Amino acid sequence: MKTNARTVALATLMKVINQGSYSNISLNHALKAAKLPGEESRLATNLVYGTIQYQLYLEYQLKDLVKARLREPYIKPLLLMSAYQIFFLDKVPNRAVLDEANKLAKAYGRLKSSGYRLVNGILHSLLRRGEVLPEKDAPDYLSVKCSMPLWLSDYFVANWGKSRAEKIMASFNSKAKNEIRISALADEKRVVRDLDRAHFAPQESPLASRSYALSRGGIVMTDFFKDGEVTVQDEAASLVAEAFDFKGNEQALDACSAPGGKTIQIAEQLPDGQVTALDIHEKKLRLVKENAARMRVADRVKVRALDARKAREYFSGQEFDKILIDAPCSGLGLLRRKPEIRYTKTAEDISHLAEIQLDILNEVSGLLKKGGELVYSTCSISVEENEENVRKFLAAHPDFALKPFETAKISAPKGMLKILPDSYNSDGFFIAKFTSRG
Repeated sequence: MKTNARTVALATLMKVINQGSYSNISLNHALKAAKLPGEESRLATNLVYGTIQYQLYLEYQLKDLVKARLREPYIKPLLLMSAYQIFFLDKVPNRAVLDEANKLAKAYGRLKSSGYRLVNGILHSLLRRGEVLPEKDAPDYLSVKCSMPLWLSDYFVANWGKSRAEKIMASFNSKAKNEIRISALADEKRVVRDLDRAHFAPQESPLASRSYALSRGGIVMTDFFKDGEVTVQDEAASLVAEAFDFKGNEQALDACSAPGGKTIQIAEQLPDGQVTALDIHEKKLRLVKENAARMRVADRVKVRALDARKAREYFSGQEFDKILIDAPCSGLGLLRRKPEIRYTKTAEDISHLAEIQLDILNEVSGLLKKGGELVYSTCSISVEENEENVRKFLAAHPDFALKPFETAKISAPKGMLKILPDSYNSDGFFIAKFTSRG
């Protein structure tokens, strides 16, 4: 078949569903290779992310209609992608969905395969029957409706109540914004004006300073990005560096740096200082250096391949004025951008990651100068990785205290801030700010 939105989407979904590949990486590679026009590229993106977001819901719609084992690797992804179009893409006629599904089945099927007849029969049955859901009082109703594993749906309900949990889960299934941050070294007004002239229609974030939502993608292919005037960064993530009170001459440490978005944001505030970026993988630190060079702060950034849990074996003592621990986490705040996380993470993963995060906090906090500032953040909204870790850390370190902070657009009078994804249609994020008592 000729390469188009659906061939790219199906090939990507086969990698994600059958091989466990990351959706964003696989799709970016596929789109780059296919060089689809804008409208086709947007459709392929919609098909991939929409199908993965609603995979559990779509499987529920199909399960009673699939009577035979799906032996060929393309069939399940194709059925899911087609069902997504039937239920969620109103502008695509059902006859077009069936026609394209038949073409794809014939193109992908093995020699003398009858897979296309199986696909055709199941989709016709789906159209005749329509949507099915569990009873509203059934334990799995929200899980199926919002396409969240039952344990995760129950977790959200337990922590935020049924009404707010449903809003959070619905938000995770909405389209992610094309968010950028304008470099502190660039003229914000001029860049915004030029972005508007380039038909990106930037809309200022209500949450973070110098953050804007763009009306379309493709910013990484422009001179705005290549010349370091903008970088791709969610507005909630941009808040992390804003939590610090910089003077400009500090020595800072980013304990879990790669790919370096927050490292660079810190470096922009240190014209007479420096930020040391750590990551356990040397390969990932190359990304930090590349991004620092692109954003014109390479002279303010140095990198070191090091496990943050062993930081005090390398550094001599309390030598940093500012420390950021943007800890490795479950990513439960990123389900809009990385929808497959919902199917791969478990409650046990959250507990295990919370232990690693606390180990990093305990280790790296010993490198902070008296009176210095330590910001702990995660892109998760779980209680265990966030508020519970803060409680445990403070109980073990009476020489530390939470410090209220205020950014350009939001304040945290108790020293902790949790951004839930439905509040600003942003990533979910958690930030806590500590100070070491002088």
